[in-house]
Amino acid sequence: MSITIRRAVPEDCPQLLELVKELAAYERAPGEVTVSLDHFIQSGFSQHPVWWAFVAEEEQGSQSNPGGLLGFALYYIRFSTWKGQRMYLEDILVTLPARGRGIGSMLMERLIQEARERQFSGITWQVLEWNETAINFYKKYETKFDSEWVNCFIPV
Repeated sequence: MSITIRRAVPEDCPQLLELVKELAAYERAPGEVTVSLDHFIQSGFSQHPVWWAFVAEEEQGSQSNPGGLLGFALYYIRFSTWKGQRMYLEDILVTLPARGRGIGSMLMERLIQEARERQFSGITWQVLEWNETAINFYKKYETKFDSEWVNCFIPV
């Protein structure tokens, strides 16, 4: 089957949100996804979007392969007072049945291309320290891992 990497469109949002929930379950936080579908759509596809995404889609082939999204990479723009605009990779996921087919690499390569086209100074993201599979995947890209900074947030 043929895999296509393309920009997400509003019609992808219900399935994207399901993939976000799949990622949350994998990251041992299934109850943490509280964003509504309407808010998700508005945030990505309003006049002033705050996120963009690429999706990996398999062509529809048969009843046993209905096609659909096999993965996604969602990012937003972060500003560094030291480095300027950077891509912040919020989430990247390839569904469990589709792993091992190079889809994650296709998504990452598309993100790198986008960052270069938009002249960002780099790509930043976080990875859970226990997620060895993801860490090993990221090492393929000469990733620099930072052990100095502590994550902080204030829920409001």
